[in-house]
Amino acid sequence: MTDQRPDPDALLDELKREELEAQRGRLKIFFGACAGVGKTFAMLAAARVKQQEGVRVLIGVVETHGRKETEAQLESLEVLPPSRIEYKGHALSEFDIDQALALKPQLILMDEFAHSNVPGSRHPKRWQDVEELLAAGIDVYTTLNVQHLESLNDVVGQITGIIVRETLPDHVFDMADEVSLVDLPPDELLSRLAAGKVYVPHQAERAVKNFFRKGNLLALRELALRRTADRVDAQMRAYRADQSITPVWHARERLLVCVGPGPGTEKLVRSTKRLAANLDADWIAVYVETPHLQRLPEEQRARILKGLKLAQELGAETTVLGGSELAATLLAYARTRNVSKLVVGKSARSALARLWQGSLVNELTRQSGDVDVYVVAHELEDETERRGKRVNSLLFSDSESGNAARGYLAAAAICFATTALNHLLVPYFALSNVIMVHLLAVVLIATRYGRGPGVLASFLSVAAFDFFFVPPQLSFAVSDTQYLLTFIVMLVVALVISQLTARFRFEATIATYRERRTRALYDLGRELAGALTASQIIETAVGRLEPLFRAKVMLFIPDSEDRLRAATEIGNDADTGVAQWVFDNLQPAGLGTNTLPSNAALYVPLKAPMRTRGVIALLPEETIHAFLPEQQRLLETCAAQIALALERVHYVEVAQDAIVAMESERLRNSVLSVVSHDLRTPLTTMLGLANMLNSPSLPPEQQADIAQSIQDEALRMNKLVTNLLDMAKLQSGVKLNKEWQLLDEVVGSAVRACEHSLRHHRLELKLSRDLPVLEYDAVLIERVLVNLLENAGKYTPAGSRIELAAQHEGDKVRITVTDDGPGLPANMEHKAFDKFSRGTPESTTPGVGLGLAICRAIIENHGGTIEAGNAHPRGARFSFTLPSGAPPALPPEDA
Repeated sequence: MTDQRPDPDALLDELKREELEAQRGRLKIFFGACAGVGKTFAMLAAARVKQQEGVRVLIGVVETHGRKETEAQLESLEVLPPSRIEYKGHALSEFDIDQALALKPQLILMDEFAHSNVPGSRHPKRWQDVEELLAAGIDVYTTLNVQHLESLNDVVGQITGIIVRETLPDHVFDMADEVSLVDLPPDELLSRLAAGKVYVPHQAERAVKNFFRKGNLLALRELALRRTADRVDAQMRAYRADQSITPVWHARERLLVCVGPGPGTEKLVRSTKRLAANLDADWIAVYVETPHLQRLPEEQRARILKGLKLAQELGAETTVLGGSELAATLLAYARTRNVSKLVVGKSARSALARLWQGSLVNELTRQSGDVDVYVVAHELEDETERRGKRVNSLLFSDSESGNAARGYLAAAAICFATTALNHLLVPYFALSNVIMVHLLAVVLIATRYGRGPGVLASFLSVAAFDFFFVPPQLSFAVSDTQYLLTFIVMLVVALVISQLTARFRFEATIATYRERRTRALYDLGRELAGALTASQIIETAVGRLEPLFRAKVMLFIPDSEDRLRAATEIGNDADTGVAQWVFDNLQPAGLGTNTLPSNAALYVPLKAPMRTRGVIALLPEETIHAFLPEQQRLLETCAAQIALALERVHYVEVAQDAIVAMESERLRNSVLSVVSHDLRTPLTTMLGLANMLNSPSLPPEQQADIAQSIQDEALRMNKLVTNLLDMAKLQSGVKLNKEWQLLDEVVGSAVRACEHSLRHHRLELKLSRDLPVLEYDAVLIERVLVNLLENAGKYTPAGSRIELAAQHEGDKVRITVTDDGPGLPANMEHKAFDKFSRGTPESTTPGVGLGLAICRAIIENHGGTIEAGNAHPRGARFSFTLPSGAPPALPPEDA
């Protein structure tokens, strides 16, 4: 009896999903094979019905293509005016999503769902506009042709010879709440086309010769019908799962074939393929590993894998299941997948063997219920195959099945030990209690070693109890016939306990195995998400995949010319040429594939959404497990995660390179601005002033003024060049010439250097009397003070007050330059120290924005800090600190 109680977490997730869906708008797609079948007409007709029911309907986009019947449907419907977007000198009309959201109608009509918007629109695709409308709670009606589905784009191109550029992702189509198929027979559509009801006459004539051929229309109609049927089938299976419906609904044929170790496996698979083709049905090939099938001869294992591979090549979905009962596992999976017909092979065993061991066909027939069972004849199994070399479990790649011989030996040893223990208990307990010890041993053996050792322990326990404890002892003879019933009951109970215990052990092993695989995928995804470089991704992939697949893992990454290079150490078994072929052709190759199957390694491309990011190669320890469908799907999932991680890191590097390039371009433009403006301006001024000096009639006093102006401009230009050179030196590294000295000296020299530039300002000095001796480079610190003082003088009006103060604060000395000018602009406290940073972009104050950057570099090299801010009530304040330290002791004076 199974527990059918619902999962509380699943119920909570379902309630959350229903709550989110209730807040979203509903999407209805009018779906057709091609243009002209009447999708827009049907959409407008449905919208008019909604309008009559009191729903506010707004036409967002409707393309009538000049059809009078369609235009007549527009009457009385509110139309949203389009927005105008400039593109390449033309004003183009496009859907106005902002206005639609502002009006917030109950229903909006959006024709041509796969339409590409004009560049400059909010979204590049119309379906993205629709997603935003749905998120706002607005219902949407839209139209779509089958050729616009992304998954069918190449199929339509092959049929019609025309590649459709505007496509729609399939997941967007699948998220629709309702799909209404608008269908029209090809002959009737061609008649409408000839009558001018689809295109204007000259367009209609060209369309008939190219796209609208009858064969094309038939194929497109079939694609539309099939795609709609697939969607309905998926909805039905989801509904059955939500409602916990177990009976099979024969809405669409689906076949399931049970692949086994018998010699007729290939015949069984081919027969199922023919049956599926005749019924035009999907089919699934399944191998169920039971405890009885955990250890099979190598030939039979290879036959199972060959049968699964053949089924996959013939178009089947393949899977490997684990279960204690073959028939029950098959039927449970069949009902989960809504399978209508189950195909199995006819048993080749004798009637006596079927009677003793049971028949799969009889069990399926008895339990099948509403699932039809088809039986295909088998070939006889060769007796030598049964005696072949046994290999480990196919389902459990890490040999959970254990060593069978060791289990039987352990069962015999435990039974012997239990008998010895009971000899000690017999004087104190009745024989009925001694039996319980034997049953406990059977449970332990079945739990630890499985079904076979448990059965052996059951018989050994009964035999030991009879021989050693039942009178007459040391004999299998029974003096009291009542003990015969005891033996029978004990044997039956022991067998039942061993069977149940082994079944639960097997199911627990399956659950543990699946949990381990899920955990491995989770750990791989988590570590890949935290990887920041390609080398970290490669290290994570190798470290996680090698124990997971019990194989040596090798990765190949392309260079700038798409030539693969080994990202890990490779041995003689890895072939870069094979990896390059896999990378170029986007197909797996090597072990277990149709390309170079004799190769020792399996090569799989790392496919990412944008492009292939490399190739992963696996060299398995046991080649038999590389053919398993579960292993292949697990490898594909891992490869997809690795490819996504590599693509993410690649685009992070691209973004970083772009930022570096942008910063380099900004610096280059800044330097060009310096050369073209701040250096050329004083040169032009000096050139003009020099020409004026050539005038013979110029009075001497004016000549002196001009000479002074030339000197000022030359000093200004020299200061700009000096700042550029100093910045370059500081960035390349500069050795400080530190000496212990007083701060007063460098302050005095800085003030004298600024006398000319600060001649129109009031400078106040406030130096604390307790300033200690500091160790610093006097030349560089003087440059800092000069830059700060001149900066204050440039950005404050004439007559402003500038204060230079210094005070001792613990283990440091703080020097502050404060002015009472306009202060710093907003958010400039940290940007002020960036290279080429100015107060405002439109500032007319001369300079290149390097002075404060030089100050920061000098102070940080001295181990201090520098900061900027606004003073109260007005003005700017710049301060920096220098570590005070402990000066060396003075040498003793000479006597």
